[in-house]
Amino acid sequence: MKKLLRQLLFLMLLIPVVKPVDLHAYKILYAEQFYRLYHQHMYLYPEDTMENIHYLGMALRSDFANPLNALATITNEKEWEKYRYLFYMHVNLRLVDSYLKLGMKYDKRNAYFYNYPWKFSNLDSLDTAEECYRYALNFWEDAKEWSAKASSDKFAWMFIQDVQFWEDESYRIETKDLNYEKTIQRELDRLQRVREAFESMDENTY
Repeated sequence: MKKLLRQLLFLMLLIPVVKPVDLHAYKILYAEQFYRLYHQHMYLYPEDTMENIHYLGMALRSDFANPLNALATITNEKEWEKYRYLFYMHVNLRLVDSYLKLGMKYDKRNAYFYNYPWKFSNLDSLDTAEECYRYALNFWEDAKEWSAKASSDKFAWMFIQDVQFWEDESYRIETKDLNYEKTIQRELDRLQRVREAFESMDENTY
C-alpha cells in the first residue's frame, strides 16, 4: 500500500500546475444586447415570461449601441432616428405579448360552481390577470405612439430593409389591422364577468 501511495504522489508531481484562466463576464450595456436575450419558449411558464419582461424592460431603459452595431444597416442620421422609433415600437409590442401571456396564466376562463371552495384564491388570481392585461394596454399605447413617429412624413419613402418585420408591424398599426386594444378590452370584459360569477358564489350555490 505504501509503495502504491508513493507511486501516486510521484505521478501527481509530474502533472503540471495549470494557472487558472481569468475569465471576464460579458457585460450587457446596450438596448440591442438586452433585446437579443428575449426568446420564445416552447412551454410558457410564468418565470420564463417574467424573464423576458425583464430583458425587454431593460432594452427600453438602456442606451442604443453605436449605429455600426445596430440590428440593421444604418447609413445616415434619418435612418438612425427611424430605426430607434421602430425599435421602441417593436419592444413595446413584445411587452404587450408577454403581459398577455402572463395574464392568461393567472386568468380563470370560467367560474364553475365546484370552484367555490377556492373562491378567494381564484379572485386573487383574477386580480393578477387583470393587472397584467392593464400593463399590456399601457404598452400598446406606447407602441402606437412610437409607430406614429416612425410613420411621420419626414420618413416618407424610407424603408429599413433589415427590419422589415418592424416596418410591417408599424404599417399594420397605422392601418388598424393590428389592434391589441380590442383584444385586451375583450379579455378585461370577460374577466369581469367571471369575477362577478365568483363573487356571487356562496355555500348555497355549491
